[in-house]
Parts: sequence; structure tokens; C-alpha cells
Amino acid sequence: MGDDCHTGCHPQRRQLQQCRRHGAPARLAIARVPAVKLQSLPLFPLGAVLYPGGTLALQVFEVRYLDMVTRCQKTGAPFGVVLLTEGREVRQPGTGAAGSPPFAPQSFARVGTLARLHALTTPQPGLMRIQCEGLQRFQIERQETLKHGLWIADVTLLADDLHVPIPHDLRGTATALRTVLERLQAGQDAAEKAPAQSPFQLDDCAWVSNRWCELLPIPLDLKQRMLVLDNPLVRLELVNDILERTGIAS
Repeated sequence: MGDDCHTGCHPQRRQLQQCRRHGAPARLAIARVPAVKLQSLPLFPLGAVLYPGGTLALQVFEVRYLDMVTRCQKTGAPFGVVLLTEGREVRQPGTGAAGSPPFAPQSFARVGTLARLHALTTPQPGLMRIQCEGLQRFQIERQETLKHGLWIADVTLLADDLHVPIPHDLRGTATALRTVLERLQAGQDAAEKAPAQSPFQLDDCAWVSNRWCELLPIPLDLKQRMLVLDNPLVRLELVNDILERTGIAS
């Protein structure tokens, strides 16, 4: 990535620095496997970033998404969660000017996360409450909007993060995360509040960094850049910097 992740250090340069710091190779060894592509994946642009292994609770009431959720429930197929970069989650009318589109434009990030339904309730007609789980990241190759407003895209699935054990000097991030998650689980409506359910993977850089990215009140564009990073050790280093600056963990 070429953007500054709000840490005062270029991410690629920082990746080399942090990997050398921990005695790790500058690039993680990733086995070459054929790219998996999905066609016509339904998309749900949101003002949120979903990470692999995370959970997301949504209220669905627009017809385009009610139909999408119903199909996904029947078939077991996933949908894609992508971060909105322009426009609003609920479809808005256009300006009404001559020659302008009937609806306000929407734009979204090119990298998102597959989501799988694992709970659905219908408290009243025209309203669904769903819980979904983050699966694999993907990159959009082509997208289009259907007549009723649903976005679909052809995507390429991105490789899962490798399992990288947490170095000794970063174990405080895992200890602090355990405390936060246990408190969330002990509270009321824990299933809706907690970003992940046990068993916790507190020895894994990717899992710990992803959960912190969901919990921390950091800008959405930074959450997105964290999602795109392909080195979980670097992601956890960046998270640790934030935790130390805020005093959450030291």
C-alpha cells in the first residue's frame, strides 16, 4: 500500500522495519495458488468495515437488500460487505436536474469481505435483523447496479492471512483484548455486542489485530487500509502503536 496509515511511517517501509525488528523475513512466504473468482456477488455497501472472523449486526429494510438476504438465506451463498466512500447506505434520490441520474451516486472501496448469514429474525413485515460473519477478503474486478438498485460485482478472492504467532513484545495486545472481549460477553445482549465469539485465537497476529481494528474508534479509511494489509504482523504493530498512544495497552 502506498498510503500513510496515520502512523508517520510509510507502510511498506514500516513493514520492513517491523519484520526486521522481530527477526522475521521482510515478506511472508505465501504459497502460490490459483486465484478464485466469484461472479455477480451481491454487495452491501456500508459505513463499516467487516474483517475476516468478525461479526456484524444489521437491520435490513430496503427492498433490494431484503431480496438479497432472502436469497442468501435460502441458498447459503455469501454476500460482500464493502466500505462506502461516497453516498449513503440508504438509497437517496438524485438532484432532479435534467440529464442527471434518478438516484444519488454511491462509491465504495475495491476490497471488501465476504459475509455469511448465521442468524436472522423478522420482527415485523419489511424488516429483518441479521447477524453475519466475516469470511474471506476479495477485490472487485467489475461492478454494476441492477434496476432495483442492488450492486453486484465480479471479484477475486484474496489469500487468507497466514498464522503468525504473536511476538513477546506484542503480547500485551492479546492480554488487553481478552479482557475487553470477556467483559463484552458478560454484558447484556453479548451476542450482539461482541465482535467475536469464543474460542478466541489470542496467539494469532491476524485474529488479534482484526478484532482490535473492529473495536477501536479509528477513522474508517484507516480501518480499510488495515483490512487491505497483507502482513498480519505489520497490522498488529500498527494496532499496538494506537493502543500505546491511547493508553489502552502498554
